[in-house]
Amino acid sequence: MSNRYIVIMAGGRGERFWPLSRLRRPKHLLPIVGDQPMISQTLARIGELVPLDHTLVVTNCEQRQAVLEILPQLPPENIVGEPMARDTAAAVGLSAVLVGRLDPQAAFAILPSDHVIQDEAGFRRCLAAGFEAAEKEPDALVTIGIRPDYPATGYGYIQRGSVAREVGGWPVYQVTRFVEKPDRDTASGYLRSGRFLWNAGMFISRVAAVKKALSTHAPKVWRPLQSIQDALQQGEDLEPLLSRHYPAIEKISIDYAVMEKAASVLVLESGFDWDDVGEWPAVARHFPHDEADNVIQGKGLVRSGRANIVVGDGSHLTVLLGVDDLIVVQTRDATLVCHRSQAQQIKDVVKELAALPEGEAFI
Repeated sequence: MSNRYIVIMAGGRGERFWPLSRLRRPKHLLPIVGDQPMISQTLARIGELVPLDHTLVVTNCEQRQAVLEILPQLPPENIVGEPMARDTAAAVGLSAVLVGRLDPQAAFAILPSDHVIQDEAGFRRCLAAGFEAAEKEPDALVTIGIRPDYPATGYGYIQRGSVAREVGGWPVYQVTRFVEKPDRDTASGYLRSGRFLWNAGMFISRVAAVKKALSTHAPKVWRPLQSIQDALQQGEDLEPLLSRHYPAIEKISIDYAVMEKAASVLVLESGFDWDDVGEWPAVARHFPHDEADNVIQGKGLVRSGRANIVVGDGSHLTVLLGVDDLIVVQTRDATLVCHRSQAQQIKDVVKELAALPEGEAFI
């Protein structure tokens, strides 16, 4: 439909994929899984659900040029760089302003740029149903939940309640609550109950519904964005407005700011496969394993070792002998060696590097 838009959020730094992922070319701009950059796969997955000129990307200033080069099929004005990171509430609110400037009556979807979904047709069917739900429930915030198939502790969860309506035979549920990342026993209980879904960070709503929700529940996010909106209506240029007003926006996620507080939140239960590949061990799920459960990408050899992940740029050979459960990643200028159990801590190492005199050259 002509009044549907999609916004791809692409401002992350992908720090848990260091040293391959860097500030100017992070995870979503790399072929972490597959032959194309993750953001290219995201755009291709949309298919013809909306026209290309109805697709926007919200990234940051450091990455905007790389996004332009990777997605030349999008109009350059549709790729917007935030001057600084202000978390997802700011990105969603800015998206509402940008889409609202094009069509105040529009519904728009927010999609992360770096997820792995193989069932593209199933994804499009679910997203189309989400649009229909948002159009029929104009005050609602609609999200897509992923049906879990194991007790994941690295994802947030959505508890679904009763059916609010059906769209094209697809049940749309009331959201009872959002839950942060649980421990394993709690996650196992969620899985057994059948009432909990993984929170995939995908949202569909009318422009007006998003603006109202932010104004009501997150005024420290919305007030600077409203100043941007008002100035755009007076004909001012976007880039200087972002530089002027973005520092005042409260840094908070859309879940905390709005989704956990809003009165009308709906969820569709998806049936498509999904993985947010948030750290190196997740990548191993998508590549062949040898008999000892080792994964090797690039030139590598593992002897007398199990469950290792070896990633190289192809320029030299990496050999592991007599070690288990290691992650070894080599790039032109940096090498990472860590235990798989420490994969979440790579983000902290990147912060330490940033504080070193010459560290910025490696992030």
